This record gives sequence, structure tokens and C-alpha cells, in this order.
Amino acid sequence: MVTLPHDHDKKTIIVYGGRSGEHEVSLRSAASVIRHLRTPSNRLCLIAIDKDGNWILQTQSLIEEVRQGAELKIQGGKAILLIPGQGFVYQEKDQLISIACEVVFPVLHGSFGEDGTIQGLLELLELPYVGSGVLGSSLGMDKEKVKRVWMQAGLPVVPFRSLEKSLFDAKQSHQLWQQILTIYTVPVFVKPSRGGSSVGISRVLNEAEFLPALELAFKFDNKVLIEPGIDAREIEVAVLGNDTLQAFLPGEIVPQHEYYDYDAKYLDPDGARFQIPAAIDQDQIDLVRDIAIKAYQLCEARGLSRVDFFLDKKTGQLLLNEINTMPGFTNVSMYPMMCQASGLSYSDLLDTLLDLGKKEFIQKNSLAYSNT
Repeated sequence: MVTLPHDHDKKTIIVYGGRSGEHEVSLRSAASVIRHLRTPSNRLCLIAIDKDGNWILQTQSLIEEVRQGAELKIQGGKAILLIPGQGFVYQEKDQLISIACEVVFPVLHGSFGEDGTIQGLLELLELPYVGSGVLGSSLGMDKEKVKRVWMQAGLPVVPFRSLEKSLFDAKQSHQLWQQILTIYTVPVFVKPSRGGSSVGISRVLNEAEFLPALELAFKFDNKVLIEPGIDAREIEVAVLGNDTLQAFLPGEIVPQHEYYDYDAKYLDPDGARFQIPAAIDQDQIDLVRDIAIKAYQLCEARGLSRVDFFLDKKTGQLLLNEINTMPGFTNVSMYPMMCQASGLSYSDLLDTLLDLGKKEFIQKNSLAYSNT
């Protein structure tokens, strides 16, 4: 293999943007990461992915602008080439230059970011990175599959019914609705199985809303989940680590909308109120942290994840809802806020995540992949 020349010292590479519906969320998360990383600006490198999927090297001046308070955007610049064994490469005049990489932080949410795709790409590029690997990311993204894994292990989950697009006939929606009414009471929620940030989710109160909800969800995934609406409190737990795990004090989301939808999360500044720690007793705190760690381990998550629960107001039962392997990272996002409430500052958290990514890379590289 021909070794390409490298540029200067090894850098922490932040990849942001992406093709998913959470593109703008990624920009806000990455901006917050840039501002809180202790890494000197000359040891940082920004690679943006625009909505068309183009990878673009950003200028060093952008880092300083963001650190001084400017919004993070995507500028035009040199195209990034992805070469297995060489990593991220760009062209300088008539020469290809490989970016010297210490670790990659893929601050990407949703499809093509936390679903195992970029993780597989980084494996082929032989680069260390923050967060879960291919399996953990892919499993965590698929709400149906991860719930089946949790159920197999005896963990409590929100009940669900899954429906494949290839097996769905709109003419049978009336029959399906009648079946749903025999097992759940309204409202029910219809959601893409592999969606994120409440995109494509509908709260359904009657049959007239059911088919449009299915059609909306199928725009975002070929598999949807139908779940009962539960009168519940929304509890979240931040988990950190590879093998040695730490579950922080849980937080609670108190939606000001009918439920914690996309508008409440990202568009309405008063869409939700966060309470950290959650107002639950010590036994419940211990239980939710214990289940969160078990759910994390079963998913084979690495580095970090936010584990989300419903606490049924009537029965007091804790139910696993989902795991988010690359949660929001703005300074008002629940994951860093829960860590800070337990004494781990945002900057210390980022240092820990970079270190965990590098350690995971070393561990993987210690494995044998052939007999020769």
C-alpha cells in the first residue's frame, strides 16, 4: 500500500451535519462540542457532511469563530476522499494529503450517523472513534430489534406491535385498527422503527387518523411500531463507559405539549421542562440506573448512551422505551446536563469520551483476524 503524506500533528476530527432529518440538531451539538473541548484549535479538524452527502473539509478559522460564539455552518471547501487504510484525504494542488487522525468524534444523529453506517466506514478507514460500534449503533437505532433483545433478557419494555411496509395493505387498515383496539386503548402512537428525534411519529386517537399516521411513518422507514399511549413520566439515564460503566442520576422530561414531539424538543423553547435529578425515591433511582446499565450492555453500546424510560403513573412500573447511542450534545441537552448534575463537567465528559474511543480502538486492534 502506498502511504500518503500526512498534514502536521494528529488531530481530533469532528464530523457533523449529515443526511438525516436531524442535520440541524447535529450542527448545534457539534458547535457545543467545539466550544467545550479543551483540545487546542490547531489540533482540531472539522469535516462537514451536507444534506446531499458531500464530505467537505472546513477551514481552521471556522473553529475560532464558533468558539467565539458564532453559529456552526457548512462552508464550501476541499472535498474529502475516504480511502481505507489512509483515512480522510483531501487534494492540495496535485498531491493527495491524508489527515493525521488521533480520534474521530462523529457528532451525527439519526440515519447515517448513529445507525452503524458511519461506524462501519470508520472501521474500514482504520480510525478510532467516539461511541458505539457497528452492532451497538445499528441495534440501538432499531427500536423493534433492541426491544426484542431486552425482552429476551427479561427487561421490561413498552408493549409494541411491528409492521413491515412490504406486508402492509392500506385496504386492510380498518381490520388492523380493530385488532389494535383489542390489545391497546387509545391513544396509540405510530412511529418509524429506525427513526430519531420524534420524526414521523403520530399520536392517534381514532381510525380516521390511523392510516395517515401509518403512511407518514412509512415515509421514514420500511418498518413501523404501534405502541399504546401510556400515562407516564419520562425518565432518562446517561450511561458512560466501555467495560466499566457509570449510570448517572436520572433526569425527567416534563413536556409542555401533549407529548415530547419534535417541536417540543427543538422548535419551542418552552416545549419541555427538565428536572435533574428526577423526583423519584432512592429505590426507583437505584432500579432505573441498574436497568439502564443492563440495557446498555445488552445493546453492546460503547462510550455513551442515553437510556429512556416511561414510569407508569398508575402502576409505578418502569418500562424501557429506547436507547440513544449518540444523544444530543448541546449544552442544554439532557445527556451532558445529567452528567454535570452528578459532578462531571461538560469538558471532562468530552475528554473521557475521546479517551474511551481511543481505548476501544486499541482493544479491537489487539484481536487476531486471521491464522497467519
